Amino acid sequence: MPKPEKNDKVPADPELTRRIEELIRYKGGGYNEENVADIIENALKLLTDVQDRGDVRVIQTANRELRYAFRLFAPYASTRKVAIFGSARTAATKKEYAYATEFGRKMAAAGYMVITGAGPGIMQAGHEGAGPEMSFGANIRLPWEQSANPVIREDKKLVTFKYFFTRKLIFVRHADAIALFPGGFGTMDEGYETLTLMQTGKSQLMPLVLIDRPGGTYWKTWDKHVREHLLRDELISPDDLNLYRITDNTDEAVKLITRFYRNFHSTRFVRDLFVIRLKHAPTDSALEAMNEDFEDIIIGPPIQRIEPTPEEREDREHLDLQRIAFGFNRRDYGRLRQLIDVLNSL
Repeated sequence: MPKPEKNDKVPADPELTRRIEELIRYKGGGYNEENVADIIENALKLLTDVQDRGDVRVIQTANRELRYAFRLFAPYASTRKVAIFGSARTAATKKEYAYATEFGRKMAAAGYMVITGAGPGIMQAGHEGAGPEMSFGANIRLPWEQSANPVIREDKKLVTFKYFFTRKLIFVRHADAIALFPGGFGTMDEGYETLTLMQTGKSQLMPLVLIDRPGGTYWKTWDKHVREHLLRDELISPDDLNLYRITDNTDEAVKLITRFYRNFHSTRFVRDLFVIRLKHAPTDSALEAMNEDFEDIIIGPPIQRIEPTPEEREDREHLDLQRIAFGFNRRDYGRLRQLIDVLNSL
């Protein structure tokens, strides 16, 4: 059952394979047995491959945190979610706090659950707006022991992480949109990581909305830096600017998120074919226009309507949705974001 790693020169051990399969049967079996068998086999390799106890504890803790968090989120997989980031130091008297509360309330009214870091400031404001029923908390243990805010503290939808990397993975893995309010290093870290993951295709494209207080200049100043240094010095491409939006209006912020999913649903690579799943497929004339307008990102098959692929059928992935697919160059995700906007406008 376990498959050898590509870089593993040690031949498969039939006896080890048998014992792992027996152990899985002893536990009653379950989901994804082949993958679990591979995890067990690699865990056993730690006995000889990793001597440092601290290194092993990183793997041990990360595995526990991710397993628990995935189980926590699983019952809510069909509900769209927005992750809200911003300063933990923002006082309740600040306009940014009131705006985050207002935004959380409006997103919950639109049917979205809210995920925050569960701390005070903007995080608590987002939870206050959405309410505990529509909130998730992804807290982090810090040296000064950041405790969860009172809105989410006693809720079952709260998970506390030791490591930032597992916590950030959960945020991006389960969020369908990211909203950034003014904040410090942590907010910048989350924003840049989201941009990097989307720019490189390591995560699904999603709305990234930078929200300021009315008339505020926090994100405008940040955007000026991006344009005058990163863009001017050709450290990013002009199309990368399509990966985020800036607003000082919560109604507009909500529209930017909800309209992103007006027709678009999700994407997946199936071998060299890039599949886009939609509520409504484009017409022949719309396909013709898109193939002409986005010729620069197409390699191989043009944009065309397709039926669910065998791989999607095997994984039972949204078989009720319409699909288009094409050969995507796997590089210009800012342009791909523009294509999604066109699909949502149909």
